[in-house]
Amino acid sequence: MDRIKEKMNKLRLEADESSAKAEEFQAKVKVLEQENLAKEQEITSLQHKNGLLEAEVEKLEKQVADLKKAADDGQQHGTQNETLTRRLQLLEEEAEEADKTLREANEKLRQTDVKAGHFERKVQALETERDTWESKYEEMAKKYAETQKELEDFQAEIGNI
Repeated sequence: MDRIKEKMNKLRLEADESSAKAEEFQAKVKVLEQENLAKEQEITSLQHKNGLLEAEVEKLEKQVADLKKAADDGQQHGTQNETLTRRLQLLEEEAEEADKTLREANEKLRQTDVKAGHFERKVQALETERDTWESKYEEMAKKYAETQKELEDFQAEIGNI
């Protein structure tokens, strides 16, 4: 009789532990899903910024091309040519800076993609682990029910004696 009670207590403890772990893993999954959502939002933001920077680079490259053409056409106007040359240099520096910013944004985007992949794998692993714990919990619940039935049968037999 005491052994059955001990087994039942053990089963209850194991069921409680399994339930606590399942809740812990569900909380972890929720946190990881929130982090993943934040990363996806950051990716979207970086992609938008990347698009804006690419448009700015195209605009600046067009301006550089236009200024180069104007510089070629304006050789007869020395003063005007010097002014255009200075302006061209500034635009090229701005284009280089925009290109540098674009490269940095692309690098951040790549790093975010890597992190997002990592978190997706982590979420999958946690979901698998959660599923394992849930199946263990179900198995323990089944064992508990069987043990409960055995106890009731045993008590019925003792009552008949």
